[in-house]
Amino acid sequence: MAYTRGGSEGQGGIQYLRLQRASSRSDIFPKMIAMQKNLKARNFAVFRIAGAGLPNKRKLVCELENWGAGGLENGNRLIEGYGEVFLEHMELSLLPLIWRGADATGAGSAEAGELSPLVRRLEPDVVPVSGVAFPVRLGALGNGYAVFLGNSMDLGSDAIIEQHIRSCQVMMDLLALDEKRSVPAESLSEREISCLQLAGDGRISEEIAEILGLSVHTVNAYLGSATIKLDSVNRIQAIAKAIRLGYIN
Repeated sequence: MAYTRGGSEGQGGIQYLRLQRASSRSDIFPKMIAMQKNLKARNFAVFRIAGAGLPNKRKLVCELENWGAGGLENGNRLIEGYGEVFLEHMELSLLPLIWRGADATGAGSAEAGELSPLVRRLEPDVVPVSGVAFPVRLGALGNGYAVFLGNSMDLGSDAIIEQHIRSCQVMMDLLALDEKRSVPAESLSEREISCLQLAGDGRISEEIAEILGLSVHTVNAYLGSATIKLDSVNRIQAIAKAIRLGYIN
């Protein structure tokens, strides 16, 4: 169970609602997109903590992301700048982490005073883009973060609470799906295969969109869903796996 605003649907207050359990990793991607839109964020990523219980072996592993061509560097700098902080924080607190990016102008939504009891602020200006990371602790195999980046995010107290709960749901879905790895992977759609083939040929999203007559957003969505279906970390790994499985050449 989780909750969102609304004493009754669409009205003030807090109410509980049932969230549909994901039946595959491809079901999780649109959930993250919806959370991204609610927060007015630019990108998202889901990190799991691997190596739990092993001294000096813990690390953040990216499970899902939509960095895109321009956002991957931000993801790498996020891990470099805050990776150790994320790992330490998981052992100490479940308060969301927020930070101001070096490229952010003005105080930004992350400076709202009402958030003080709800979040922990990190040292600012370490990474280019402002962000929020929702920690989820579900045991040795289910600990991790849902991370959102953007310099103009809506980080009111209600949004923090709602999206933290939805982050827990996403991590629960991932943990449950780990138990179904023996189930055959979903087949790729024709559009997903076409986008992967063109990406494998070295085309960027804008070029793929022009060739297929789609929007760049739709192309990225197809590449994202294909990446999830192929149980890959990023599109490069997805392309390699699609070649091995005979989807593309």
